[in-house]
Amino acid sequence: MATKKTAETKVDEKKAVKKTSTNVGTAATAAAKETVKEATEKTSSAPVKTAAVKKADEPKTAEKKTAQKKAPAKKPAAKKEIKVKTYVQYMGREVEEKDMIAAVKKSWTKAFGKKVADIKSIDLYVKPEEGAVYYVVNGTDTGSVAY
Repeated sequence: MATKKTAETKVDEKKAVKKTSTNVGTAATAAAKETVKEATEKTSSAPVKTAAVKKADEPKTAEKKTAQKKAPAKKPAAKKEIKVKTYVQYMGREVEEKDMIAAVKKSWTKAFGKKVADIKSIDLYVKPEEGAVYYVVNGTDTGSVAY
């Protein structure tokens, strides 16, 4: 029963402090808090156990905090890669980039006896007037392919 009175008086105390703090200055607020505190102590016949009340509330708030921590953070949406098709057009002929890359891979594996999986980078140099694609694979191996 003492805890009910304590909870009610705390609510009344907060209301009284709020009213006085809005009407008067900060010095009056401190005085109002003291007055409300004294009135609260006089009205309750049993000693107030605020520590017990706080301890009862602590596990609930601790559970909420751990539940919030355990929730996985939302990852930002992955950026969609833009699909690009490149065509080289010259004198009535058209060659797509993917076709040039396929021809370079085929030529490079035959010329150097290596696997496609060994390719780390391909640099293409297109010379439409010659009808050729010059390439550099992995920064060292060079060659050309006619298209």
